[in-house]
Amino acid sequence: MAEIGTNIADAVTLLREGKLVAMPTETVYGLAGNALNEAAILDIFKVKNRPKFDPLIAHTNSLEKVKAIVSHLPYKAQQLAEAFWPGPLTMLLEKKSHIPDLLTSGLPTVAVRIPKHPVALELLGELDFPLAAPSANPFGYVSPTTAHHVDKQLGSKIPYILDGGECSIGIESTIVGFDENEEAIVYRLGGKQIEDIEAVVGSVHIQVNHSSDPMAPGMLKSHYAPGKTLRIGDLENLMAEHSNETYGVISYQRQFEHLDADRQITLSPSGNLDEAARNLFGALRSMDERGVSIILTEKFPDIGLGRAINDRLKRASVR
Repeated sequence: MAEIGTNIADAVTLLREGKLVAMPTETVYGLAGNALNEAAILDIFKVKNRPKFDPLIAHTNSLEKVKAIVSHLPYKAQQLAEAFWPGPLTMLLEKKSHIPDLLTSGLPTVAVRIPKHPVALELLGELDFPLAAPSANPFGYVSPTTAHHVDKQLGSKIPYILDGGECSIGIESTIVGFDENEEAIVYRLGGKQIEDIEAVVGSVHIQVNHSSDPMAPGMLKSHYAPGKTLRIGDLENLMAEHSNETYGVISYQRQFEHLDADRQITLSPSGNLDEAARNLFGALRSMDERGVSIILTEKFPDIGLGRAINDRLKRASVR
């Protein structure tokens, strides 16, 4: 199994050797490798069993380093960078010629982000190359929000997991690109709320429908899925429909007196969408490991991070 530790120097050494390391971010744990090294990028795809048509995100720790890998920074991208980096926002920007096509799935744009996590920023600051770092889990499965989650699924395939504690946001970054008029387009809902983005650059077009030829990570129809079937709807109706099965329930605020504690998880008793998002992937993993045959959940308020939660649940329910 992988070594789990907090030694950034060890992680730096491995990454400089072209090896892979799991690293914490504020969104989810990433499977990190040198974004300029095709062999390391290929290893990421192999370890995750990820299709090569699904592009990766390059992470770095400064806007100066971002400018070293992109050929053009639209005005609205500059505004968003100043407002939200470091943070849970990824931008699709025109790439420079030395950026490997394998990283971008042959697209002319590269996805870039500056994460807001002290361990990630310190690690990136020690490197003279960006890190490709998709979620550190087998492709299509629930993303990891703790070092233990990574170890359980990828521990036998990577040498080191850099432990930075539990992720503070718990769902992946929002992804924004720009059209030919340099207007902002949201390709993936995530940890940066649409309302916050629109407060900086005005109204944005949301284009998050599934695609078999994705512009950005997280656009495939089925994604973020537990092993058990997941159904979304009115919980009372779903529980009645599956009354002859051993179902588990993941709710927003409610608790159900007729259900044993080990068959229900409440994401935020106080009704806080940030808390619900932070707990979502851990709840899906936990319920998946319990003795239930099906997982039932509900639609969340379609505001703020509720939009991203609903997006993850919808994709996780596809079979």
